[in-house]
Amino acid sequence: MTSCRELISHRSRLVFGCSQFLRFGRTQLVSCLFPAALFAGLAISKYIDLPIARYDALLGFCLLLTLGCWLAGLETWREIAVIFGFHLIGLGLELFKVQIGSWQYPGDAVTKFAGVPLFAGFMYAAVGSYICQAWRRFDLRVSGYRPVLTTVLAVLIYGNFFTHHWLPDLRIPIALGLLLVLRRTWVFYTVGTRRYRMPLALSFALIGFFLWIAENFGTFLDAWNYPDQVSVWRLVHPAKFGAWALLVSMSFVLVASVKSLEGRLYHRGTPASVVTPKATEISLQHSPANQVQM
Repeated sequence: MTSCRELISHRSRLVFGCSQFLRFGRTQLVSCLFPAALFAGLAISKYIDLPIARYDALLGFCLLLTLGCWLAGLETWREIAVIFGFHLIGLGLELFKVQIGSWQYPGDAVTKFAGVPLFAGFMYAAVGSYICQAWRRFDLRVSGYRPVLTTVLAVLIYGNFFTHHWLPDLRIPIALGLLLVLRRTWVFYTVGTRRYRMPLALSFALIGFFLWIAENFGTFLDAWNYPDQVSVWRLVHPAKFGAWALLVSMSFVLVASVKSLEGRLYHRGTPASVVTPKATEISLQHSPANQVQM
């Protein structure tokens, strides 16, 4: 028979777990400030008549939003540079994919080049903004991270989005290579007063899944359309979830390079509140002081 003390203990753990989950969700929502504002702009521009073309208005809105985040101290100039870098990477992919007919942007705009509105790069920049915000608000650190190999694989992933139209699609072997390189890489984060960890590869998959959901909202709001969505909206193919999970690696590499310069990349194993017992041991084994990063 369960004692009253055990029941109270179980109830306390349940209450604590629920409160931690709510704290985690709240921090995630705050970290999504830029993406949330971007989708608000997409929704408003779809249903409200504007004095200028929709894509032109969205470009101005995104520029003001980026400036506002910097002036408010939500993002540093280094983070803005990283976000802008991912903007350019995304814009290059958009220009290529639109030209070969992978998707299209309906409507005209002054700031539309080769079928791609310049605001489109901000949808990729929003991913970089989220990672920067989450890094700060969750006090993220990594252990066992191999920057050179991870960067090489991230570049190969990006390149494969172009080359698979003529050469064999290598995303599966590259993804397996990324999993191999990240097999001992952990990301540490704080929720409330507790410190947790998860595999970095798992975080890529989770972010990719929510980006796939966001892409469904974006196409529903006619920000862009896949060929099978031109006449009637359909769910974005689930394969895009995997593509986003892979592309997140590029954004992470860019943000990690800045955090390395700031001394905020590696977990040193000092917090005593890490929930998993082996977390400190693993982080110490793979910290820069104890191994040469490849």
